[in-house]
Amino acid sequence: MKISVIVPVYNVAADLPRCMDSILAQTYPNIEIVTVDDGSPDNSGAILDEYAAKYSNIRVIHKENGGVTSARLRGIEEATGEWIGFVDGDDEIEPDMYARLLKNAVEYDADISHCGYQMCFADGRVHYFHNTGINEKHDKINGIRELLSGERVEPGLCNKLFRKTLFQGWEMDKTIRINEDLLMNYYLFSNARSSVFDDWCPYHYIVRSTSASRVKMNEYKIYDPIRVKDIIRQAASDELHWDVQCAYLNTCINTYNSLLCAGDAYVADLRKVRQLLATERTAFSLLGRKRSMMAQLIVGAPLIYKPVYLLYSRFFQNNLYS
Repeated sequence: MKISVIVPVYNVAADLPRCMDSILAQTYPNIEIVTVDDGSPDNSGAILDEYAAKYSNIRVIHKENGGVTSARLRGIEEATGEWIGFVDGDDEIEPDMYARLLKNAVEYDADISHCGYQMCFADGRVHYFHNTGINEKHDKINGIRELLSGERVEPGLCNKLFRKTLFQGWEMDKTIRINEDLLMNYYLFSNARSSVFDDWCPYHYIVRSTSASRVKMNEYKIYDPIRVKDIIRQAASDELHWDVQCAYLNTCINTYNSLLCAGDAYVADLRKVRQLLATERTAFSLLGRKRSMMAQLIVGAPLIYKPVYLLYSRFFQNNLYS
């Protein structure tokens, strides 16, 4: 069985050779690498062309800049493998990643095979998500529940292997720039009969100060996560009502907290997110005691909540991932 590894590339020339070499070093023999140069202003495209000239299993697509989702979707269109994987152009993977993921997929007769990942910082720190060693199969509903809770299963695309047929029957909103991985995963898990989760961490997410998840607050970072959860909430089956409602509420709370920590420039956005929460007041009881209390204070006593949360954030929150 052929695995197509899709690599969206934008302005990562310094890291790209390391990424490509790690995919070429895979122990699984039948891999094609579909690289998509998303209009990079640096020499990323030229680097990809050099690799393609040297290795017959590498193809390069050059396109106008359209964002990572459009690049991935273009790569899927060009892929010829029965299985699809993704690697971002500035990350790297360990040699046995795809061999083990495919082995698990076959052994458990699953449409999605996924694992954990490690976050690698420039100063040498490494944090694992989560490296527990568990290995278990999930049916469709429980797979989506695990994805939405985020307690064990991370919402990224790059630590997963998907049967190609899962990419049929749905359409992505290409205007979403933050949390697009979660939305695509939702569609894919919804199409899957089952998934298998093997929690070891062969994917190395290289933290850069310019990555989308680490930029300062902007409209996309504030509202896209809420939009994504709302899209999922509207599409989910009745069996997942509690799960998607909790996911939406928790995202609103997290966004509100992030805005508080970002300073005084987001008063209008704080008000808007608080209003979104207020419309869901009757669902607060679905949350645990702590989160329910946070939601109630945000809606009913924002002037009390702000100093209390900022104090809590300063002294008690874990800042390991910054």
